[in-house]
Order: sequence, then structure tokens, then C-alpha cells
Amino acid sequence: MEARMKGSAKPEVLGAIQQLNKAIHAGGVDERLLSLVHLRASQINGCSPCVFASIASAKKAGETDERLHNGVAWRETPFYTDEERAALAPAEAATRIQDGAPGVTDEIWDAAADHFTGEQLNAIILEIALTNFFNRINRTIREQAGKAW
Repeated sequence: MEARMKGSAKPEVLGAIQQLNKAIHAGGVDERLLSLVHLRASQINGCSPCVFASIASAKKAGETDERLHNGVAWRETPFYTDEERAALAPAEAATRIQDGAPGVTDEIWDAAADHFTGEQLNAIILEIALTNFFNRINRTIREQAGKAW
């Protein structure tokens, strides 16, 4: 499959995205955890360039192959902490609303709030939203895997 578009976004769009990324990374959430959140949402959405990029960024931050390969089965494996599970659950729930799922329930929210401060929750929510934003653009234009941003 070939990408439908070539080139990059307008500078003002790239600037806005950079500001969002800056806010996310200033939120006090470990880089590896943000990469896991990005990876899981991208897996659900079938966004190959984002799966590729999130694995590259997670490995750069020190993530292991074992955990990256098992991210799709995070509930059934012993490789993730309670805190990581508390971030992966809203990532999945918010992403699966496209499937008619109920979204982030009170139970999922309360579990996340038990592990993260308000500032950290904001960063996680923004990471989930920005990932879904990129996933939808990449799927629309058929962007191909192989690039790391």
C-alpha cells in the first residue's frame, strides 16, 4: 500500500502539535509509560506508523522487548505494574469508543486517579487524544510504517 499524500503539515499545525507534546511531557508521567499508552491505542486503531514510532521511542527510553511484545495482552501478563495498568485501561476505553464501548467508566477513572495526580492524568488524557488524532490521520492518508518522529 502506498501513502496517499507526501509532504508535511503546515508549520502552524506542527507548532501546535509540538506545544501539545511539550504539555504532555511536562505532566510528570514516565516517558516509557506514555509510549505504552501510545502503543496500545495505536494497536487498537491499526496505525502501523504509530505502532512503529511508539516502539522506537519506548526502546530509546529503555523499554524491554518482552513488555512491548505483550502490550496487546497487558491484562493477561505479569509484566506491568498496577500504575501502568491504570494508564492502559483508560487508553483502551477512550480509544474503543469507536466500537460503541462505554468509554472511560467511573471504575476505570477511579483506578487511574488512585495512581496519578491531576497533572499526570491530564498528560495521559492528552497522550490518548493526540495518539487517536495521529492514528486517524495516518489511517486516512495511508501513511506507512518506518518513520520515527
